[in-house]
Order: sequence, then C-alpha cells, then structure tokens
Amino acid sequence: MAILEPRRAQQVQVDPADLEEAFTRGSGPGGQHRNKTSTTVILRHRPSGLVVRVDAGRSQSLNREAALDLLRARLLAAREEAAESDRRDRRRAMTGSGMRGDKIRTVQEQGDLVIDHRRGTRTSLRRYERGHLEDLVGEPARG
Repeated sequence: MAILEPRRAQQVQVDPADLEEAFTRGSGPGGQHRNKTSTTVILRHRPSGLVVRVDAGRSQSLNREAALDLLRARLLAAREEAAESDRRDRRRAMTGSGMRGDKIRTVQEQGDLVIDHRRGTRTSLRRYERGHLEDLVGEPARG
C-alpha cells in the first residue's frame, strides 16, 4: 500500500458521521492470530461512495488510521480530478471544438477570396495580404 502526498491528504476533512466502519478477519497467510482476530478495516465514505480496505498490520487501530489516510488521499485525488475536468471543460468551451463552425475567417487562395464569418463580409486575397482590412471590418454586405 502506498499513500502519496500525506500532508495534503491530511487537509481533507472527513466527518466521522459520514463513515461506515466494518471489521473483518484478514485473508491469506498469517497464522492463528490472523485467523482469530478481526483486524481488517473496511471504511465506506457515504457521500462519495468510496470504499477502502486495509489489512496490512496486526493492529486494528493502526489499520483504521491507515484506512482513514488512504480514504483522505483518494478523496483529495477525486476532488483534484473533478477540478481539472471542470477546468478542461471551461477551456474547451472558450476555444471551441476546432470544427468548421468555429471558424472566424476563411482564406481561399485559389478563389482570391477572404471571408469573415462573424460579420459576413468578403474581400479579395490580394487586398487582405496588403493589409486592407477595412473591407472585412466594415458594414456587412447585404443581399
């Protein structure tokens, strides 16, 4: 078991009323002590639905602390992922999808044409290359 960033994970507040605790006997090798004592801790965080199971140590209290630390680390990771996902969604909304409908301007070399899609104006490629942008910025063409 590895718990990364323990200091930041400790900042996550977990209300004890939101936890369901269960104790069970461990599985695997360990002899009589492991088979007769319920040292494995299973913590369930009700609001998020996260479940953590720790059976690393021989002590129920140490396993409980480790399970709480692991739960905090997972809650922190879930929060950070949600924040990153929200940031990505906002950025995508600002930049557009890159599809044809997001275009601002079309430059057609073969047709000697530049079209500003926001205003609906057109000019020749030659005038556009020479810096005459007033044709694109002016009043939209009617008709």
